[in-house]
Amino acid sequence: MIVEATPKAVIDAGRILREGGVVAFPTETVYGLGADVFQPRAVAAIFEIKQRPSFDPLIVHVTDMAMLERVAARVPATAVPLLERFWPGPLTLVLPKRAEVPELVTAGLSTVAVRMPAHPIARALIEAVGSPLAAPSANPFGRTSPTRAEHVDRMLGRRVALILDGGASERGIESTIVTLEPRPALLRSGAIAVEEIESLIGPLERAAGGTELRAPGQSATHYAPATRLRVVEPGNVPLVARRRAGVIALRQPFEGYAASRVLSPSGDLREAAANLFKTLHELDAMGLERIDAQPVAESGLGMAIMDRLRRAAC
Repeated sequence: MIVEATPKAVIDAGRILREGGVVAFPTETVYGLGADVFQPRAVAAIFEIKQRPSFDPLIVHVTDMAMLERVAARVPATAVPLLERFWPGPLTLVLPKRAEVPELVTAGLSTVAVRMPAHPIARALIEAVGSPLAAPSANPFGRTSPTRAEHVDRMLGRRVALILDGGASERGIESTIVTLEPRPALLRSGAIAVEEIESLIGPLERAAGGTELRAPGQSATHYAPATRLRVVEPGNVPLVARRRAGVIALRQPFEGYAASRVLSPSGDLREAAANLFKTLHELDAMGLERIDAQPVAESGLGMAIMDRLRRAAC
């Protein structure tokens, strides 16, 4: 059930979470599916609702440093400049976890992924619960992340007790995930450009591929619409192959496609990132034969956009 995120609705949602329920709520990145991190049965319900494998860890959301200390055993010195610059905001840090954090939240790892959201509704909800929230994106596992309440409702519907409607997510793409030990490394590109992080703490290693997931969003196949998607330069696609397909372009529409969507007429990568999942949802609902996505330069937020497109195309 979708409800406008009024102060009363947030209080009601907090009560549901304290009682062991699951609630969908807006953040500045995408909509999250939240449960009290210290209630394992509620956390298990997230996995059931999303059909998410238990080997995929969840991000824990906090509102202040005192709450961070309830889930993280310590904060490395290298994290301090990142916290000062990017929290609250779309940066997730992988930190040593406290023993009290259920292993289901961390997929049995000795670390926990934590971020401090900037969205006022997300913050008000966490404060109403009085506890950190474990909250992955509010969509079936592997599908396109939701950036509006109606996306959550269409994909999860009655499986969620309450969906707080806070309008469109401002960033529209998930948080950047960084680990700091044994060396600073990028685990997932996201709403904060890697270059911004590196300007503070130096170069980040790129996480090597492997079977162990160290953070959310590392599965080879992820963020996928039901409609088949491929990353291709649309200008090279023959007109006859465009007729029953849709296209996602960065700056300008392409003729001959059944549906054409532009992420940012000015080429602004932040605007493009904010519109990416919304555009995927729109085209996915049109019954198209295929979606062609134009690649973008992999600098700044372009790295995150291409990461999402490649995983969606697998």
